[in-house]
Amino acid sequence: QVQLVESGGGLVQAGGSLGLSCAASGGTVRSYVMGWFRQAPGKEREFVGAISRGAISTAYADSVKGRFTIPSDNNQNTVYLQMNNLNPDDTAVYHCAAGTVWSQDYRQYRYWGQGTQVTVSS
Repeated sequence: QVQLVESGGGLVQAGGSLGLSCAASGGTVRSYVMGWFRQAPGKEREFVGAISRGAISTAYADSVKGRFTIPSDNNQNTVYLQMNNLNPDDTAVYHCAAGTVWSQDYRQYRYWGQGTQVTVSS
């Protein structure tokens, strides 16, 4: 059983940056597909990005491509999400998730963190 805990959320002005962390216990992040998802009030959970097993490849939603990065040099127990040039549309609760299938569908991910709030002011 993998436990995931996110941290690093907060309030930032538009154009600013934040870095989120997802600490894993009970397993190593390189053994899983690690995904980042977000959910804004009244909206469905949305794919943000993912990094494959062994950190070989990454994928990003079009809405964040070029602004968000999942570093490939994640250590064994933590995966990160670097978010740059944030805008108010990025406001949401951000969750990390672990799974075994390379997918942008949140239903393919088995383990989830509780989420961390990111708020971007205009």
